[in-house]
Amino acid sequence: RAAFKAVMDGKQVAVLVPTTILAEQHFQTFTKRFDQYPVRIEVLNRYKTAREQRAIVDDLNRGLVDIVIGAHRLLQKDVEFKDLGLVVIDEEQRFGVAHKERLKKLRTLVDILTLTATPIPRTLQLSLVGIRDLSVIETPPEERQAATVFIAEFDDDVIAPAIRREFQRCGQVFFVHDRVQSIHRVARYLAGLVPEARIGIAHGQMKPRELEDVMIRFLRKELNLLVCTTIISSGVDVPSANTILINRADRFGLAQLYQLRGRVGRSKEEAFVYFLVPKGARITGDALKRLQVAQEFSEPGSGFKVATHDLEIRGGGNLLGVSQSGHISAVGFELYTELMETAVRELRGDRKPELEIRPEIHLGFPAFIPDEYIADMHLRLLTYKKISIASDDEEIAKIREELQDCYGVFPPEVRNLIAVIALRNRMKACLVTKVSYDGRTLAVSFHEQAKVDPAKIVELTKRYPRNLVVSPEGRLTLRPPALETDRVVGFIEDFLRDAGLVACETACRGGAVD
Repeated sequence: RAAFKAVMDGKQVAVLVPTTILAEQHFQTFTKRFDQYPVRIEVLNRYKTAREQRAIVDDLNRGLVDIVIGAHRLLQKDVEFKDLGLVVIDEEQRFGVAHKERLKKLRTLVDILTLTATPIPRTLQLSLVGIRDLSVIETPPEERQAATVFIAEFDDDVIAPAIRREFQRCGQVFFVHDRVQSIHRVARYLAGLVPEARIGIAHGQMKPRELEDVMIRFLRKELNLLVCTTIISSGVDVPSANTILINRADRFGLAQLYQLRGRVGRSKEEAFVYFLVPKGARITGDALKRLQVAQEFSEPGSGFKVATHDLEIRGGGNLLGVSQSGHISAVGFELYTELMETAVRELRGDRKPELEIRPEIHLGFPAFIPDEYIADMHLRLLTYKKISIASDDEEIAKIREELQDCYGVFPPEVRNLIAVIALRNRMKACLVTKVSYDGRTLAVSFHEQAKVDPAKIVELTKRYPRNLVVSPEGRLTLRPPALETDRVVGFIEDFLRDAGLVACETACRGGAVD
């Protein structure tokens, strides 16, 4: 629909996909959907001869082609567009930043639509901080069932029954072996194990026509067992194939496992997924964690949760560079994104805040959301974000009511977290930069522009003649009576009020809670 809108407005559309097979599938789908309209659609892939490719590229440069679909061939320097309006990137997790930026450089102003079941950490982070818009399709197609996932050792007694069970219901099987050098040996092993199987082999180093022939025969059900590499992981749609066995699953990434799992269960039949690991092999902790996460999130539409795990494990990468995962070591990620937001605001010409206050709070008690209170990681992350951006008592009250309604009575850690955020807002309003309490000493530091009432400080000195120390650099130190955890925040708020630190009208923002 987005491509249709762009073409009707006189713009060209580029659809970038990671594999030749997927390009062919999209070409067939687009051709079928647009057959009633005067739209020229072409596909650029290695199935085309060099002469055919040159002709398509020439017509593309002259604006005679409305929609072009292709893999990395679209990114080569000879491909130009007369008036590119929309770039659609399917299976976005398979491309690097440099690939995607290449298309954006063709035109300064171009709309980008990226599609993926498992967004890479950098893309997900860009969406979560609001730099990119995000739409999530959570409803699976009608009658679609969740796949049943097994983690098993590579064993004849596991593999043979799994394949035969699928054959008995007239289905087809994928066997993924991601090593081209030994894929024929694996095919011979399976032929000996299940003699009745009609086996085909598919991998990226095959000649285009051979690969196309194998895939067509598999789609026509002339073959019922396809031994293949991860070439089938992107977009291959075979509704009759509902069992997949993945050899050396411990070597695959989380997104790869999820994508491969998505090759089966594309009809109303129940699907089975087998993650095979070598007998007696020592699996690393990270590999086992990946397998367990992939097994846990087997419901249709779980890719977003898988991607959230991936973001938490690997980090969000670099917003300006080409790294699509990893942690920013020089500064914290929230500080990094905040600096980015400030820079973007200045470029837009928005008024810069006169003063930025970033309160630090060190109170020595736990303030977080326990896993037992909100089990779903995605919901937990969203709740953290919602709490952290609450800027007044009214918003905090709404969050408290919503949490109690959805998850029940607060555990102490959640109560502490909400109290700390409320304290942070008071500190920002009063221009208090830091509060710390170690069980014995309370220290309050305030900004030089904070409005402090000297008379109030004198009153406090009289109230605590030996326990209160006032330093010239704007720091109050007090040794209060021993405080219970649930009284610490309330005591600090009372102390700020008694010290005459009143709300400041100067624009301020920020906040870091430890």
